[in-house]
Amino acid sequence: MVFTKEDEKIIADKGIQQASIEQDLDRFKNGYSPIDLNRPATIGDGIFQLSLGDQKRLENLYAGYEGKVQKFVPASGAASRMFKELQEFRNNYTGGQGAYDELISNSNNPVFNFFKQLDSFAFYSELKKSFEEHNEITLEEAHLSRRYLEILKVLMDESGMNYSQLPKGLLKFHDYDGLAKTPLEEQIVEGWSHRVGKELEIQFTVSPNHLSEFEANVEKVLARLEFGSAVQVSFSFQKSSTDIIAVDGSNNPFRDQLGNLLFRPAGHGALLENLAELDADLVFIKNIDNILPDHFKDISVHWKKLLAGKLIETQNTVFDLLDRNENGEDITEEALKVLPLLGIAGETPREQVVELLNRPIRVCGMVKNEGEPGGGPFWINTDGRETLQIVESAQVDLSNGDQLEKLNSSTHFNPVDLVCGVKNFKGEKFDLLKYRDFEQGFISAKSYQGRELKAMELPGLWNGSMADWNTLFVEVPVETFSPVKGINDLLKEEHQPANSSTN
Repeated sequence: MVFTKEDEKIIADKGIQQASIEQDLDRFKNGYSPIDLNRPATIGDGIFQLSLGDQKRLENLYAGYEGKVQKFVPASGAASRMFKELQEFRNNYTGGQGAYDELISNSNNPVFNFFKQLDSFAFYSELKKSFEEHNEITLEEAHLSRRYLEILKVLMDESGMNYSQLPKGLLKFHDYDGLAKTPLEEQIVEGWSHRVGKELEIQFTVSPNHLSEFEANVEKVLARLEFGSAVQVSFSFQKSSTDIIAVDGSNNPFRDQLGNLLFRPAGHGALLENLAELDADLVFIKNIDNILPDHFKDISVHWKKLLAGKLIETQNTVFDLLDRNENGEDITEEALKVLPLLGIAGETPREQVVELLNRPIRVCGMVKNEGEPGGGPFWINTDGRETLQIVESAQVDLSNGDQLEKLNSSTHFNPVDLVCGVKNFKGEKFDLLKYRDFEQGFISAKSYQGRELKAMELPGLWNGSMADWNTLFVEVPVETFSPVKGINDLLKEEHQPANSSTN
């Protein structure tokens, strides 16, 4: 591929190697091979179910842990998808009272339910204040007279609260007797509740465009929390060097209206580099929007401690074997019995045993499948063995009846609730970039400036980017999983104040 001097400058400014771009262009042409599902992971076959005795033991194990713990929260995504139905309502409104009535006449319509329970949202007070600053009538009067578009304009647009473009982490999710809290604050509080030691370290990955807003929110939060002085909050950005070139329908570099190359963020798999730079022994990972208010936090905190205890217990077993191997003892037979507990089954050459043991370890919570879209736990066929992986439907050949049947028979779902051991038995950091499988990336159709293009993402952070980690799945209660994907999810009982009703 021949690049112009302008192209080369754009590439250099991003810190991308031209050889990497050539590889990406080849990948667009050749595509990715689908995952070969062997079977779903189930209770007793890849998923641990913890008894009360297990829980007590693991919680005590975590309570006595002396390693360094950190929490890592991807938080750069905008909230635009939360407002999908509301934006469609705005786009489809053609004028007149009849159009309003038709669009919201169905009680199952999310727009109807949004306006019916408008005062149940934690951001209601802010919306009321902002609306009345922009209009000559009160919010209540606008609501009664069905001036819904004016309300949404204030809520969603930059001239008002800009909620549809802000990161989710900065939206007001939960109400505490008039004090509205963001997911950022709730993640800090949860992290404090399951910390070990006297301090909490937590890192949020954010967009540079919103860094100042996150910093301002953190300053207010820590000043309000009685333990705020013991919390260390840091921020990191998805590196521009991980961006991937976009292509047109012929797999040639896509150029914008000015003739410049277009690069796109490489998905959350790009955050593997941010994770690798953390200085910690044990790292909790959780999505920013999967967070409960205080009166529901206990169960989530309890299971965080159990997942961490399971990781520590597993590390103790693995590290003991590796220490003994280092001292010249033959650990092969014992290790072959341990590997299936680490998500590695099938024939394993004896000479590979130590290498397979000496890998990063992750313990992943799994909830019972209740029809949520997203990834799940599976045994897949790889390199002549079976390994445990978190697999998304986009990684599977859905035209293959056998593979589709295996995908649909999954009993559990990935809520993105992980605890990661990122150091080896000598206390040295693993080079996490060596343990990802580049064959697990994604290619998707997108549009830009009204033109179709193809975009590519790196292997997902907990999918292909951790493909060669040793993996344990643990069943956790569905009550620990409370994501906010659509705005009306905030109306669910678990996101409402204690003793409240949104009916």
